[in-house]
Amino acid sequence: MHNICNLKSRRELFVDDWLIEKMSGVELKLHSPVPQETVLVLDRPWEGTISYDPVVMKDGERFRMWYRGSGEDWEAQVTCYAESSDGIHWARPELGIFEFDGSEKNNIVLKGEAAKALCVFRDGNPDVPEEERYKGTGIGPKIGDQATWRGFVSPDGLHWELIDPDPLLLAPADDWPWFDSHNISFWDSEQKQYVGYLRGWLQPGVRAIRRSISSDFRSWSELEFIDVGDGPLQHLYKNSCTQYFRAPHIYLMFPKRFVPERRLIDDWDSVGISEAVFMSSRDGIRWDRRFLEAFLRPGLDQNNWTDRSMYIGPTLIQTGPAELSLYYMEHYKHPTCCLRRGTLRLDGFVSVNARWAGGEFVTHPLSFEGSELVINHSTSAAGSIRVEVQNEDGRPLDGFAMQDCQEIFGDEIERVVDWGSGSGLGALAGKTIRLRFAMQDADLYAVQFRG
Repeated sequence: MHNICNLKSRRELFVDDWLIEKMSGVELKLHSPVPQETVLVLDRPWEGTISYDPVVMKDGERFRMWYRGSGEDWEAQVTCYAESSDGIHWARPELGIFEFDGSEKNNIVLKGEAAKALCVFRDGNPDVPEEERYKGTGIGPKIGDQATWRGFVSPDGLHWELIDPDPLLLAPADDWPWFDSHNISFWDSEQKQYVGYLRGWLQPGVRAIRRSISSDFRSWSELEFIDVGDGPLQHLYKNSCTQYFRAPHIYLMFPKRFVPERRLIDDWDSVGISEAVFMSSRDGIRWDRRFLEAFLRPGLDQNNWTDRSMYIGPTLIQTGPAELSLYYMEHYKHPTCCLRRGTLRLDGFVSVNARWAGGEFVTHPLSFEGSELVINHSTSAAGSIRVEVQNEDGRPLDGFAMQDCQEIFGDEIERVVDWGSGSGLGALAGKTIRLRFAMQDADLYAVQFRG
């Protein structure tokens, strides 16, 4: 028997079937980002042609970005910085922190091998000292044959110090003791601990993802592979894990799927092509990988079909009333190497989708806090959604049957469901109910009880 889903007042997304007991005529549908403008052409001499690993955050009134710069010399690594007032138009300030080619007129905030693939985050731990408010993890010099994972701290995100001369972690001493990619770290606001997701290798040399945790950002647990289910064994290159800021109990991941045996451009000097895929989790350990199709394809641009493009950074930001933005790298190793913005609707990763023939689904038994039900939905002009509130046994409650629900059509991020006499769910708060949704030519992205 399924446990009662206690939604409280959380927003629930349909990235998985956690809330769904049965479906008929509907399915979970993955939605892809819409490519928007190029936000940065990485044409500065210190950026090089393999500049990527963007991390973007809303920090006060400004948007901030950290990204990797490097050329063919893999030891000449830098971490670069950009700012924006809207997340769309970006500027590279002349910071004067590091010298490059005899000049301090650049946007470099960290330089040298220690800057390789720095992942920056603003520490949400309420106990963190202000001089360590910003943290970062990157790859440092090897110890013997083993790669090292290093920790950095900063009071402002610009001036960085190594947190300890010793590494946070050593790569396991196996056949592939490497951390050579963007390894993600952040303060987990749900589990009240620091979490790291790092490069790993499965036999026979297949890229995979490992996890480590820490209470203090200094001592980390032994690396363990995340659980991605029984799907096909594929190279998951980098990981881009993040807590979704509108529903932080849901973890999202946008790994780059690397297909090493393919070459599309005959005269390109290396093999392999890449795209991004989508996974979700509710504990950060067990991951739902039901969507095996691509989340972000290389597309019509032939310069994205040359090995390691299409890497999505690990952060999502809201750039409009209904708009999410994410940032990804294009044109790997081309002179036109750049960072592009892509957009989704808020909560718009996956929907319960009904085609014209229509369908319905019923939730598991659930409890909630609040007095009204709010949905994020989209229908066609002729489509519709109705909602029925049932008791635990599946019988409609008086006044909340399907015929009592006001027909819902349109496209809204927040629509209050009305059963004729108002939303009126306050008397049911804390009790066990079910929801039944009847849909036609419609998408449902998220639900939330509130009020």
